[in-house]
Amino acid sequence: MPPVISILGAGSWGTALALLAARNGGSILLWGHNPGHIADLQTQRENRRYLPGYAFPANLTICADLRQAVEVSDLLLICVPSHGYRALLLAIKPWLRPEQHIAWASKGFDAERGELLSEVTHQVLGEEARTAVLAGPTFAAEVAANLPTAVTIASNSDATSALLTRVLHNQYFRTYTSYDMVGVQVGGACKNVLAIAAGIADGLGFGANTRAALITRGLTEIMRIGLKLGGQADTFMGLTGLGDLILTCTDNQSRNRRFGLALGQGRPAHSAIAEIAQEIEGISAAREAYKLSLQHSVEMPITEQVYQVLFRDLPPEQAVNNLLSRNQRAESLKAAV
Repeated sequence: MPPVISILGAGSWGTALALLAARNGGSILLWGHNPGHIADLQTQRENRRYLPGYAFPANLTICADLRQAVEVSDLLLICVPSHGYRALLLAIKPWLRPEQHIAWASKGFDAERGELLSEVTHQVLGEEARTAVLAGPTFAAEVAANLPTAVTIASNSDATSALLTRVLHNQYFRTYTSYDMVGVQVGGACKNVLAIAAGIADGLGFGANTRAALITRGLTEIMRIGLKLGGQADTFMGLTGLGDLILTCTDNQSRNRRFGLALGQGRPAHSAIAEIAQEIEGISAAREAYKLSLQHSVEMPITEQVYQVLFRDLPPEQAVNNLLSRNQRAESLKAAV
């Protein structure tokens, strides 16, 4: 029998992955925490709030009962914002079976302790849990439209990696596998912080030169903290490092970039957040990445300035000046930016 896949989180990304998996065949369930939104999905057979224009295939079932979604599934793919990840794991833990596979496509750090989501998963479910993380340069609307996309699946279990690949891989959506769960997660979380920085620079009227410099030196920051946490250097030059960073920093489909643009144009943060009206993971990621940089004595000056803008009311112009006034350095992974 084909596996039953439950996708937990009915935002744009969870919906796009549900559409992808359903088009590949099998039995797919999509669960969301908001009963009103789930009722709309059931009646409209389309996510008009977050991903309009894509009708649900017949084998995509909208599920309002979290326990049912967990108990019937062979693989759970979690797509909730990172700040809700720990709470969701705690909620579903009583219904899990030892043989179930757990994967997540959430990008960010744990809001409670600043940990990687893999650390949270094994704290809650135990080290024996079979887990995987899906990440890479992806916009939900392009996945839903079957535009060519490539991602990385990093896992501690060959069986989990193989199952997730079987569920998602097709001619439009190419999956690559990895064992570097740390590097994949660090890249996916930190790139959102750099996207805010790139948006701020563009909002202030700086040009392509500035954006390219931010991306390049931002990648160095990601590599520094990623290697310190145990990631592998090659990972950061791949889809979940450089690839995701380029995507998020250069295209206005990125919520984090649009948020930075608004800040650079002088708009208050609360106004930009209200207009975007979806999760902006880079905000909390800036706080957690900055804390990690202090904890591990890793220099991350771009991340630090984004943190100061978001949490210490530093004017964006001053943040840029702070970066430009830094002493000249050698271009080295070990040297300061």
